[in-house]
Amino acid sequence: MTPILINLDDYVHVGEGANGASYNHKTDSTIMMKMYFRNFESAQKELELAQKVFASGIPTPEPGDLVTDGERMGIRFRRIDGKKSYARAVGDDPEHVEDYAREFAIMCRQLHQTKVDTNLFTDVKEHYCRLLEQNPFFTPIQKEKIRDFILHAPDADTALHGDLQFGNAIFTENNGKRDKFFIDLGDFCYGYPMFDLGMVYITCILDDEEFIQSAFHMSKATAERFWNAFAPEYFGKNADLAEKEKEVRIYAGLKTLIVERDTKRPMPEFRAMLEGTVY
Repeated sequence: MTPILINLDDYVHVGEGANGASYNHKTDSTIMMKMYFRNFESAQKELELAQKVFASGIPTPEPGDLVTDGERMGIRFRRIDGKKSYARAVGDDPEHVEDYAREFAIMCRQLHQTKVDTNLFTDVKEHYCRLLEQNPFFTPIQKEKIRDFILHAPDADTALHGDLQFGNAIFTENNGKRDKFFIDLGDFCYGYPMFDLGMVYITCILDDEEFIQSAFHMSKATAERFWNAFAPEYFGKNADLAEKEKEVRIYAGLKTLIVERDTKRPMPEFRAMLEGTVY
């Protein structure tokens, strides 16, 4: 793909995450843009992946062009007007955190029941084994044990978001009905849903107060309430939630492979979830 040269002055900054910033076009209300902090090839890879995800019927904003301001790379999407993330909704209205959590859980369960063309997307086991191989912080013995756990995890041919948390799902209100979308699917793949649920657990339970307040606009106590309402809705009210959480904690530990890739530093608070189980 050849990126289209754009003038950043035509856009207004509206937010940012770990890898990039979001902008809305000043005069065209149908365009929003994700501009990466660094000019790296993952922008093109994410656009190609976003196009395949959208074509598969996953509810996500329609991807557009690969763009550059001359220094960084970005992706333009069709803007979802009036959108609000579930994280922002909870932060603005913490009294209804349980309602938002249950709605998000239903959305996640539907995603994890969606079969995908496995010829188009990466198996989560392959994805995690590649991340493990590239990770410089685990010892060879630790890597061997983690790889063995990954390869022996259950198989599935259903969709995984890859970075599933309440900031990466948005909704709009239309005539009393909510239209819901997943965003930031740069790690989208397929496989066992627990690989996704580990990130939900991290953002609700493992992240510290300061980070949760800064990134998700809510207190840690509110995030914990979110998990406590999310889990029974997702797993079912008759599920053994203590056993489910025990399993989720291991997959939350595996998420350190993605977090350490992005932060380029070891994350002992997440690795602790692996100690005594995976290594």
